[in-house]
Amino acid sequence: PMTDDRGTPLSLRPKVRQILETAIYVQDVERAAQFYDRVFGFTDLVRDERVVAYDAGSATVLLLFKRGATLVDLVLAGGTIPYHDGAGPAHFCFAIDPETLPGWENHLEAQGVAIEARMRWELGGTSIYFRDPDDHLIELGTPGIWRTF
Repeated sequence: PMTDDRGTPLSLRPKVRQILETAIYVQDVERAAQFYDRVFGFTDLVRDERVVAYDAGSATVLLLFKRGATLVDLVLAGGTIPYHDGAGPAHFCFAIDPETLPGWENHLEAQGVAIEARMRWELGGTSIYFRDPDDHLIELGTPGIWRTF
């Protein structure tokens, strides 16, 4: 049987289902939330001065953390969330259906959000790229970007 570099059979390796959360770090949570509310209209799961958690569709969560506010462990009744943080412009992609791309382009223009770049992928997908107020690069991509999407 196939094994990993430690000799463990690959058939015994636990499987990951999907990425559940994407976390970005922002200077001003309210400013960032206003942008994401206006552009995406996601439903809030949590909203306070430290974090906004959005339902980003298909059992995924987008987390907007106040930069520097998560540098210490957070001890809650159910356990501890270890410290984390990030710096610099992150990148993430939301999956969209191909027929919604023109609507997204029109919506972004109407919201005053500049499309920074476009990409046509070898597998047939299309991506558009734009930035949030913290300079994070957001991609909207149609199927045909990866073999898996």
